[in-house]
Amino acid sequence: MIKRVFIMPLLRFQSDLWKSEVHRLLLLSFFFGFGMLVLRMAYTGSLHFAFLVWNLFLAFIPWMISYTVFTRPALLQRSWLFLPAFLLWLLFIPNSFYVITDLFHLYDSWAVPRWYDLMLIFCFAWNALLLGVLSVRHMHKIFRFALGFKNDWLFVYPVMFLNALGIFMGRYLRFNSWDIVSDPLSLTRNMLHTLFHPLQYKSGWAMVFCFSFFLSLFYMTLQKLRRIF
Repeated sequence: MIKRVFIMPLLRFQSDLWKSEVHRLLLLSFFFGFGMLVLRMAYTGSLHFAFLVWNLFLAFIPWMISYTVFTRPALLQRSWLFLPAFLLWLLFIPNSFYVITDLFHLYDSWAVPRWYDLMLIFCFAWNALLLGVLSVRHMHKIFRFALGFKNDWLFVYPVMFLNALGIFMGRYLRFNSWDIVSDPLSLTRNMLHTLFHPLQYKSGWAMVFCFSFFLSLFYMTLQKLRRIF
């Protein structure tokens, strides 16, 4: 029973990943980042920046959700399965882009050369960003082809706007995806306060619009570049 429910699907999932060159390159990039982190820990004797592993794991969750839905078309024919999966994906996808703001921690420590920490943080941020782009691409294709959603920007920008809003809520209001279960009242109260008192969060809303537009441009540019290369 355990083998059929847990082990076999995991083995099929792992097999599917190794068939894609993009996924193999992404795994190589993961190992490079983890290697840099392990070397830093060994050199400094400190667990500083270990939080990057957790943040990357949170970025992996929405990718796993979208990949599962995208590679199993039968789920799309069951709205009672797809809708909860999509809502769960919306809840976690901001984590993929949130890691960009970990660059704020660049000057937290001087134990190693600054270029090393820059490369380390950027590597984790890049990996999370790629997971986010790939995950959005999965859902974008689903909405475009399976659900008949034609206009790219009408899908991409709202998703990136929610991502940017999630980044703001996480970085400055210190909420995370788990709070929708662990502390929903506080999360809802702060979100409503942010929405109905925008002048008190002028810098925050400026960040949201700036990030959402840039992330949309970034995604759309990558989508067009694939046709050139």
